[in-house]
Amino acid sequence: MILLVSSNKDTASLCIANQILQHYQFQKIHEKFQDNPIYTACFNQKSVTLIRLNEESVYAQNLPENFPDAELIIFISRHSSQSGTPTLTVHPTGNFANADFGGLSRMVSVSPATVMSYTLKMLTFFQQKLELMDYEVSFEVTHHGPSLNVPTMFVELGSSMSQWTDSKAAYAVACAVISTIDTFESKPTQRAVIGIGGTHYNKNFTQMALSGEAIFGHMIPKYAVANVDVTVLKHCVERSLEQISEVLLDWRGIKSEDKPDLIAALDAAGLVYRKI
Repeated sequence: MILLVSSNKDTASLCIANQILQHYQFQKIHEKFQDNPIYTACFNQKSVTLIRLNEESVYAQNLPENFPDAELIIFISRHSSQSGTPTLTVHPTGNFANADFGGLSRMVSVSPATVMSYTLKMLTFFQQKLELMDYEVSFEVTHHGPSLNVPTMFVELGSSMSQWTDSKAAYAVACAVISTIDTFESKPTQRAVIGIGGTHYNKNFTQMALSGEAIFGHMIPKYAVANVDVTVLKHCVERSLEQISEVLLDWRGIKSEDKPDLIAALDAAGLVYRKI
């Protein structure tokens, strides 16, 4: 079962969920979750359940306990930034240090690299099809909770209220998510990479994924590299739905003072790495 998750505390999330329910054949069932209706559907022989939370999605740490059959969890969510740039984003979840925004400290969720890269491509496709050319499409790095033992990703609409209530942009996210569900494989055969370095919105990793050059699991930005050690690296490898083939280093996007310790940790972890 694939679990789609929205939140009553998230305007964009509700807008995206409404677009899904308007344009795709979901049925309301008798059961409820947190006193909210539950909807189900089937796409390409894949069972899908859509729920609403009463809490912020980043704090849904116990969600798998309520839905133990979930093979993939997709949070549809708002994206916020100080710039307010219209943005459609995808990212894995978890924390490399303290759990300041949900999840558990130094624990990441299982990253579904194949479906994240496919979703990124679908966001680009529907951005162009619906002529949302003022929106940027990008990966975000791993940066908040929850930290789940299930393949998990966020698909987000941002970055301010004018975008969160944009029904056309919400429809683009809805279409991208359903297209992704249609192709999901619980045992993917592709190999993935871990990305390290660069900004919160890594253009290099985004372009490599869009071109098919690589599919990315967890992505660690410049500001979090100081927290990376052997334990974190091995954890990111283990918490991947796909087998990790190598680590890609956005070399110019890593602080010079962090480079020696990072290389030492990669060597100690026995990981193949390449500078890009």
